[in-house]
Amino acid sequence: MVRVLAIADADSYVKWGAAVLERMPPEWLKSFVLIATPVGPSAEQLAAALAGTSIRPDRVPVLELAELADRAAVEAPDIVLLSLRGPILRVVVRSITKSTARRPVFVTGLPGISIPPTRKALSFRSQTDVVLLHSKREVREFRELAERMGVEQDFGLATLPFLPERREARTGGTDVVFAAQAKVPATLTDRMHVLEWLAQTARAHPEYRVVIKLRAAAGEQQTHAERYPFDRLLEGLADRPANLVVSTGSMAEHLENAAVLVTVSSTAAIEAAALGVPVIALDDFGVSARLINLVFVGSDLLAGSEELIAGRFRRPHPGWLDDNYFHDPAENDWIEAIERALARREAGPFPLRPLYAGRLGGPLRQVWDRKRALGPYDTTISGRLILLVGYPARSVYRVLRRTRRSLRARRAVEDLELEPRRPAG
Repeated sequence: MVRVLAIADADSYVKWGAAVLERMPPEWLKSFVLIATPVGPSAEQLAAALAGTSIRPDRVPVLELAELADRAAVEAPDIVLLSLRGPILRVVVRSITKSTARRPVFVTGLPGISIPPTRKALSFRSQTDVVLLHSKREVREFRELAERMGVEQDFGLATLPFLPERREARTGGTDVVFAAQAKVPATLTDRMHVLEWLAQTARAHPEYRVVIKLRAAAGEQQTHAERYPFDRLLEGLADRPANLVVSTGSMAEHLENAAVLVTVSSTAAIEAAALGVPVIALDDFGVSARLINLVFVGSDLLAGSEELIAGRFRRPHPGWLDDNYFHDPAENDWIEAIERALARREAGPFPLRPLYAGRLGGPLRQVWDRKRALGPYDTTISGRLILLVGYPARSVYRVLRRTRRSLRARRAVEDLELEPRRPAG
């Protein structure tokens, strides 16, 4: 019997991890826990994230790191599904590896659109055995990045686990659903622009309810910190139309009534497209890695706010689908990738893969990583003491790094000035 322990932290990772766990072979013995961190979900967020799964919110324990290590030692899972943000993931890997007699296979992934791949995403996950990705393009580009970085990593292709079964193009619907994001757009000015476009849409189309779908209500935590929450910005909007509203809850429930899904780059666009709901991915702020919307190039979903206000909604281009999240499920190989890792574990020594970055400082660095990831949930004496050393040390390190960069730049300029000038003509 293969035993699986799934560990999640923030809201989007709860949703992804629970859905992945549900899609693992039914004969595997599975359990699901949360680790206590400053970004843990509220009861409402937890219920929304687990909606549509067999996991009951009231049956999900919240464990501190030491409790989690003890549970892993007792249960001795064959697989640990790490549905965690990067900084906490590497802390949990260390803790479980130290606490178990034979380390488990570590499986992880990213809960949404992961184009373009980043060095940081791979660096944090460098000690895991299998990384799950959700499109052919993601697998291809992550493999290319891993090769450039010199990181040994296995990738598994898996349909987005919460992606609904593909449906025919749908018409009708009563709601224009805007999928708010914490990180994009980033500035207050840009977020106010979005709010005004939604208000204009509501005024131009009284037949629709324009819904700002939030990941978190005021005071709740989420995967990424949100500096300018839309619900607070809406309070200061002059002449707010009555049909412009704010809502939380499950995205799946909101899409059932959607006439269109609007976003900058939320993975909800993929969910909507699967349901046959039209999509507008706003490109008024450009198309870039920073906006996480490069993936939509060629999809026919990118459009400006004027298209939204006019009610001209988009559907994905057929040629874009196969390479981007809508491949044939028969092409998925993530279970096989996990089984290969299990076979390596059974065959003999199964050393932990090397950490790509973050080794400088040895044991003190590990204490620092733990305290930074867990915050007040790290109650160890070493965690309290490391703050007295860590912040000053980090400041000195940053000054030295800036100084080295400045010196390198200065030398480069001097080298250019020393090159002999070529005669004109």
